[in-house]
Amino acid sequence: MNGLPPLPDLANEANHGDGFIRTYKAWKGSNVFVLGGRLMFGPDVRSIFLTIFLITAPVAVFCVFVARKLMDDFPHHLGIAIMAVAVALTLCDIIFLLLTSGRDPGIIPRNSRPPEPEGYEGTPEIRPGQTPPLRLPRTKDVVVNGITVKIKYCDTCMLYRPPRCSHCSICNNCVERFDHHCPWIGQCIGLRNYRFFFMFVFFAALLCLYVHGFCWVYIRRIMDGEKTNIWKALAKTPASIVLIIYTFISVIFVGGLTIFHLYLISTNQSTYENFRYRYDRRENPYNKGVMENFMEIFCTGIPPSKADFRAKIPKEPAIPPRTVTGGFISPNKGKVDGDIEMGRKLVWDEALGDRGDYDGHFSRDCMDKDSGLPDDSPGLSRILPPENTEGHGVLHHPRRSSWGRNSERWEISPEILPVSTRVGESKRMNDRNAAECAKGNQQFETNL
Repeated sequence: MNGLPPLPDLANEANHGDGFIRTYKAWKGSNVFVLGGRLMFGPDVRSIFLTIFLITAPVAVFCVFVARKLMDDFPHHLGIAIMAVAVALTLCDIIFLLLTSGRDPGIIPRNSRPPEPEGYEGTPEIRPGQTPPLRLPRTKDVVVNGITVKIKYCDTCMLYRPPRCSHCSICNNCVERFDHHCPWIGQCIGLRNYRFFFMFVFFAALLCLYVHGFCWVYIRRIMDGEKTNIWKALAKTPASIVLIIYTFISVIFVGGLTIFHLYLISTNQSTYENFRYRYDRRENPYNKGVMENFMEIFCTGIPPSKADFRAKIPKEPAIPPRTVTGGFISPNKGKVDGDIEMGRKLVWDEALGDRGDYDGHFSRDCMDKDSGLPDDSPGLSRILPPENTEGHGVLHHPRRSSWGRNSERWEISPEILPVSTRVGESKRMNDRNAAECAKGNQQFETNL
């Protein structure tokens, strides 16, 4: 009516304003989020670029120096197919690499407070981050397929880990069906990305075998075309020599890893379980048979993520500071916001409210030799330290400079009370002498 803008809707601002934040921004793990929380990587995400380079660089050399030459030696369509297959295998390998690294591996969101112990009927309020009054058992027994399995309590995530779950110290998360943390991918391998990890390793092994094999085919074509031996043929294509050595070393690793994971899948184990529990010495409660185990890995649906990283959640309230009579203590350090600091040597000029400035209120003429007054009070000279000196007086003794804290108030230690009494008496004596000196000056001026 008066041309003023309408008042904002406070309730609407509370729901959509600064009081809320995206889940990925408040995430307590060590993950790296991209595209507003749509992609989730591990803390060592930079290793992906090295892995991509180790895949694409040899394939580029193969296409330029080997596959392009084979296009002339084979029929037209067959020569193009050699290069096309190499590019297709490379693209599939990189896609599986990104699918493995850029998704939630099966993280279990941590609790804001510990669970209540079983059999506990009390109702005291437990604040976030506090432990409950009763001690939680470290392990629990659960039955899986008729076999008793122990599950452990995670102090970091404040929850009992489900079977086959483990806490990754690198990503700082509890991951379902934890297999391992792969440094080449920069992500944990768990329930939701294990099949993509296996396909990445499998296609990497296929690519190495493919490049290695066609390098020998190209060398054989040189030997047949020029009627020469293998050594002269190798000398004519140094790129093939480099690729043969590189792929041979690589296939030992990725090929061996593929065979190892085929064994793990066939027995329904994870890498962590294989090295930690050794199911070959006792019965594996998760083994369903070879066919069922492969079906579980490759033919079942991927469960949805248990954490919605783009959901809006309220900001965590700040921890309120503790207040103490006569001072302020922050939640981080027990430091008083006043003249008293823990571990600091006290100076009486500060502790007594800068009352030591009294000597500046009367004339220095009272301190002359003719006035008959000494430069300092005898009591003060024994108590106060000399100028530009620190730590040599009585007040700086470590025992007497301590401050006691009783019943949430600051008190001077009893050892210092007699000293402070003597300081007060000395100050009153100096005030009396100063008054007498001023009175004598006035009488002298009157007589003049």
